[in-house]
Amino acid sequence: MKVLHVITDLDVGGAEQQLRLLLRRLPVPCEVLTLTSPGPVAEGIQADGTPVTHLGMTGNRDLTALPRLTRLIRDGGYDLVHTHLYRACVYGRVAARLAGVRAVVATEHSLGDAVIEGRRLTRGVRTLYRATERLGTATVAVSDTVAARLRRWGVPEQRIHVVPNGIEAHRFGFDPAARALVRTRLGLPLDAFVVGGAGRLVPGKRFDVLVRAVTQLPGVHLLLAGAGPERDMLRRMAEQFGSGDRIHLLGERDGAVDGAAADGPGGFGPDIPGLLSAIDVFVSPSPDEAFGLAVLEALASGLHVLYGSCPAVDELPADQAPGARHFGLNVHELATALRELRRQGPGRLPVPPVVRRYDITRSAEALLSVYEQALADTPARRSSPTAVPPRQGRAAALPPASVSLPDPARSPDPSPISNR
Repeated sequence: MKVLHVITDLDVGGAEQQLRLLLRRLPVPCEVLTLTSPGPVAEGIQADGTPVTHLGMTGNRDLTALPRLTRLIRDGGYDLVHTHLYRACVYGRVAARLAGVRAVVATEHSLGDAVIEGRRLTRGVRTLYRATERLGTATVAVSDTVAARLRRWGVPEQRIHVVPNGIEAHRFGFDPAARALVRTRLGLPLDAFVVGGAGRLVPGKRFDVLVRAVTQLPGVHLLLAGAGPERDMLRRMAEQFGSGDRIHLLGERDGAVDGAAADGPGGFGPDIPGLLSAIDVFVSPSPDEAFGLAVLEALASGLHVLYGSCPAVDELPADQAPGARHFGLNVHELATALRELRRQGPGRLPVPPVVRRYDITRSAEALLSVYEQALADTPARRSSPTAVPPRQGRAAALPPASVSLPDPARSPDPSPISNR
């Protein structure tokens, strides 16, 4: 079995890091193709020994990418194509079928009730998704919550497989030496009460709620790792409330795979394991998550966690994650909870059972089973009559594309979508 993974980009992100972790454990030959942005995760995947190809796609509506992608798939002789993230799923499913590969698996990493990958869901996005999903063999949901959303979209039950995300728990274990080092390097008092958060700085993550809550707590510091369009707004908000010296925006942080400290453009900045060791409480204010990897990583560090949405925790009995607590999207409620934890002096908790449940090795084993079933359920690969021999001439002539990929930010939204 030879597998090609097609992903939208390989910048730092949960889906991208999850792919790298899986590639280390899948016992089959794999290659990776990224449509755009071969960032630091691409470098890591190549360092691990897996080839990465950059397609050079210029935007959502770059239909010239489709024949290039089709030819690369055809020439590669792959038995199965596995797509990740919305744009890659749409283009990858179409290209795989045009190339004659009929075993196509797609993973839904970031499908919320009202957003997909941090962007608003619209009728155009959903319609195109459903149309291209029919070209696939199987759709993987990272949680039961995502599986239920797919069923509501009309994806047939028999094509949905739940394969939870996984982590390498040992990489996030509490390290007292790292705690002291990170606090010293960032100029934080060793006895300060420090709150942490991590994720893309986009509106859907609601980090504004976290920043505003910390500004109401004198002496409390916030370490927020992540990059995105809301960074400047969050900085201005902190300064407006007179808390600019206590709100530390660390920028994009890697380390979910390698666990090595990083020096970013602004000087020293901890990796994610270092950040988790340095803080006292982790907060994930997003109200609409597909899984909740950041929460799981924080629990692996023995932290108390306050979260707005986390299917990885909510789908299990409460005793599986005793240190995790849900809160409503309310600044006062979050500030009150943080004030109470500060008064109690939270300390470190034992690593809860939920962390062991989501081990990355188990995820890889489950995904391999999906691959085997997908291959068993589809006929053998047949060459397309328009195939061009590998590495010869121009790209194969393809039938005109019958679909174009709408930009989620521009598509009309004719009706409100509930956000539970």
